[in-house]
Amino acid sequence: MNRRPFLAGLLAYLALVALVALARDDQTVLYEKASAYSTIVVTEEEHGLRTLRFGRSGARQSVVKLGDPGYLTLPYTRVALVGLALSQEPRRFLVVGLGGGTLPMFLRKYYPNATIDAVDIDPEVVDVAKKFFGFREDEFMNAHAGDGRQFIEKLRQPYDVIFLDAFGSDSVPAHLTTQEFLQAVRRAVAPGGVVVGNLWGRSSNPLYDSMVRTYQEVFDDLFILDVRDAGNMILLALPRKQQMSRDELAQLARKVSADRRFPLDLGDPVKYGFLDARAKNQHGRVLRDRDLEQRKRSP
Repeated sequence: MNRRPFLAGLLAYLALVALVALARDDQTVLYEKASAYSTIVVTEEEHGLRTLRFGRSGARQSVVKLGDPGYLTLPYTRVALVGLALSQEPRRFLVVGLGGGTLPMFLRKYYPNATIDAVDIDPEVVDVAKKFFGFREDEFMNAHAGDGRQFIEKLRQPYDVIFLDAFGSDSVPAHLTTQEFLQAVRRAVAPGGVVVGNLWGRSSNPLYDSMVRTYQEVFDDLFILDVRDAGNMILLALPRKQQMSRDELAQLARKVSADRRFPLDLGDPVKYGFLDARAKNQHGRVLRDRDLEQRKRSP
């Protein structure tokens, strides 16, 4: 059996299904281009929301309402901001994985005097964020096209808050999950700072338990937040011991959102999704760079 016509037909069918889905959702494709890393797709809904996907059927990477950086649609972005409660008066932010620029633009609005660096491995994504999502560099906010791991390994000045939000079309890049990478991240975060990791949960991520275990091996304390109505899990990793109950974290998060006048209450996602992560995850193993090398060599 010649499989090529079948595969070609299948791909055409899937593309048609994705196109019909976009049309059904009243979305217009504004941009579509294959880069060295993915197919970048930008769509716009009737009421002005713009969405970034990697592939037409890919998960939403970013959703932005032009002119309103405080508008957060994706549930995980609101939960990730809880990490701000674990760093007193942060002045330096790093976001690994720019996407449409949702997190950097939010931080720029509510922390106007802070330094914000965003890094994305795909220069086309950086370009799209500027052209279609309103992302703008200035004296305090800069975008860097390059590998997030290499960027972190070369750092000389630590950050108060590091957001690890790099995703390919369906998962976190493998070299951003290992113990060696997280050790570099720990060196890059200030002693009083926090690292915020965005992961797919166990139901769609076979390495979830191992990713959690790896964070636990590298950092002194870890809190996990289950994201309501999404498959994401947000990890809050600390380079220090800071045991905290759900209510204590919720109180701190609520204070940050009130003091900064956020358009959301950060205490709510803590009340909903706080998970105890003090005990080592026994269902996972520590992920290491050598595992990646072995995987490359295997047939």
